[in-house]
Amino acid sequence: MKSYSLSEINEILKGDVIGNTTQNIEGPEQLEKASSNHITIIGNSKYVKLWANSKACAAIIDEKLDAEPGENRALIKVKNADLAMAKILELFNPAPPVFETDIHPTAVIHESAKIGKGCRIGANCYVGAAVVLGDGVTLYPNVTIFDETTVGTQTTIWSGAVIRERTVIGMQCILHNNVSIGADGFGYRPSENGQGLVKIPQIGNVVLGNQVEIGANSTIDRGKFSSTILGDGCKIDNLVQIGHNCVLGKCCIMAGSSGLAGSVTLGDGVMIGGSASIKDHTTIHSGATVGAGSGVIGDVPAGQTVLGYPAQESRKMLKQWVALRKLVAAPKKK
Repeated sequence: MKSYSLSEINEILKGDVIGNTTQNIEGPEQLEKASSNHITIIGNSKYVKLWANSKACAAIIDEKLDAEPGENRALIKVKNADLAMAKILELFNPAPPVFETDIHPTAVIHESAKIGKGCRIGANCYVGAAVVLGDGVTLYPNVTIFDETTVGTQTTIWSGAVIRERTVIGMQCILHNNVSIGADGFGYRPSENGQGLVKIPQIGNVVLGNQVEIGANSTIDRGKFSSTILGDGCKIDNLVQIGHNCVLGKCCIMAGSSGLAGSVTLGDGVMIGGSASIKDHTTIHSGATVGAGSGVIGDVPAGQTVLGYPAQESRKMLKQWVALRKLVAAPKKK
């Protein structure tokens, strides 16, 4: 079991220590659940009051907050408590699942595939024709990678993921369980005789930049003509849908159950809240934020925050909500 003293922890955080503890720290935990061998976090003023009754021996606290350490307890003041806790979580991060052999004998690898140095391929994986895996790629059991796909160095793909043909994946990406990359885009038109639907072929592919992370059960459809593109550093939560021919800039974030219809463009650093939906052929410019549950039906200017359904500039929408609440609460005239 990993264990660290307070001073060893602060060598990593380089914060200001208030108080002291002789207790060795064996892991991080929430304020309410922590035991005497845990370090916890106080990142918001509403959690300060919970510190007094917490059993944790130490806490990372935002430098703007004030609290007393207590007997045999310590506080480590830092500029950003969340980023500091990220370092501690990394310190105590358990080792990933073990590969007893680099390439499992049940894996099926096409003779034309190129496998880089140090790759690990788990049981029942399929690697198709002309696939290229860069050095240090990890495929956990039951991953499927179809023909002519390229996977960059040190990328990790978890069990159940399916990567369709001609996909390009950058370096140091993480694709979680049951991700689907490069399936057909959703394209149908009424037939000429009006008796059914005609499927529109989707002949493009998907291109993921470097250090992209895709959450479990998320789907990214391939382009109709060219590519669906996610820029470097994009982070996609679980259960997210990205339609065909969408283009995301660098470091975009999409929270769970949000979705982009076809041909949506996101600038750099766009943030999409959970369950938000974006209409097709819409552009959300760099630095904009879409609130959770919102429905965007038109372009969003750079740096703007929008809320509601249909989504509007956040201050306008909040004023509307206040006005509606007052209207509902107003006494009825007799």
